[in-house]
Amino acid sequence: MPPRAPLTLPVAATPEVVALVAHLVEGRAGLHYSVESTALLADKVASRALELGFDALLDYYYFLKYDAGGEGELTALVERLLVHESYLFREAEALRVATREFVAPAARSRGRARVWSAACASGEEVYTLAMVLEGEGLLDRVDLVASDLSEAALSRARRGAYAGRALRALPPEAERHLVRREGAVEVDPRLRAAVEWRRVNLVDADAVAALGGFDLVLCRNALMYFSDATARAVVASLAATLRPEGRILVGASESLLRFGSVVTCEERGGCFFYRARVAP
Repeated sequence: MPPRAPLTLPVAATPEVVALVAHLVEGRAGLHYSVESTALLADKVASRALELGFDALLDYYYFLKYDAGGEGELTALVERLLVHESYLFREAEALRVATREFVAPAARSRGRARVWSAACASGEEVYTLAMVLEGEGLLDRVDLVASDLSEAALSRARRGAYAGRALRALPPEAERHLVRREGAVEVDPRLRAAVEWRRVNLVDADAVAALGGFDLVLCRNALMYFSDATARAVVASLAATLRPEGRILVGASESLLRFGSVVTCEERGGCFFYRARVAP
């Protein structure tokens, strides 16, 4: 079979039309595409448009915006654009510090603690935390909630099966929580059962509020895909879910200092956490 010819942009694709599609995507999922990143968006959108038989990107945009099937297709397009790259025990030391400093004290003082892994992708983060909690004898005293916008990612997370790059940072002590099957691993069913999976759009403040209060919110490597305005609104929603001693943990390369009117930063064990700013 001859190699498939690479997909190219539809004839009528222009920066203006790509910007219109980007606006729809940002309105739905918060994903922000700068001028520098619109070429990547254009390639992915064009690929999807061609698959559906559109030969002009403007026609695809009109379908998304006005056709009865546009809502479902916009959801499918967002699924394709979302980034789900992660791995077990990614930045695990921060999870250990968070467990020691915030989760364990909450479990001791109230009998139970609540933790939310926002934008959990395919579940590597929350399963890592579950292993840390199990190692500390805390898993039965912590309610774990994990959410993502992508139903496909949540489906993979529920299965708890991983291979390849997802396993590149496994420490020896993780083996007792995993079952190996021909180069892949499956997370212990007990750990899988400890997680409540929810589909949540982080830009939907009402959906975030409906989750209730938390002692720890993990939102790592997600806010970088939002504009500053959207990220500020999301951070405000996350901060509003925090219990009095609750904290937000973001990725090691991220900072919320520019949102100082919403949260304050503190260092614990070499890691940075954020708490809701108390009004004067």
